[in-house]
Amino acid sequence: MIVVNLDVMMAKRKMNLTQLSKLVDLSMTNLSILKNNRVKAIRFSTLEALCDALACQPGDLLEFIEEESDGSR
Repeated sequence: MIVVNLDVMMAKRKMNLTQLSKLVDLSMTNLSILKNNRVKAIRFSTLEALCDALACQPGDLLEFIEEESDGSR
C-alpha cells in the first residue's frame, strides 16, 4: 500500500492547506483528499508541484507499506 505523507511534510514546513493550495494551484478539496490518504492516483505534474512547493523529494511524500498477508496465496 502506498501512503501519502503530505500532512507530515506540511507540518514540517509549517504550511496549511490554504497556503499550499495557492502555491501548487490545486483546489483545497483535492489537497485534502491527498492529505487524508483517500487518493487513488496522482499525476507526476502534481507530485512535482508539491515537491517544489514543499522543498522535498517524492520519497518524502510517498511511502510504501507492505500489507499483511492473510496466508491465502
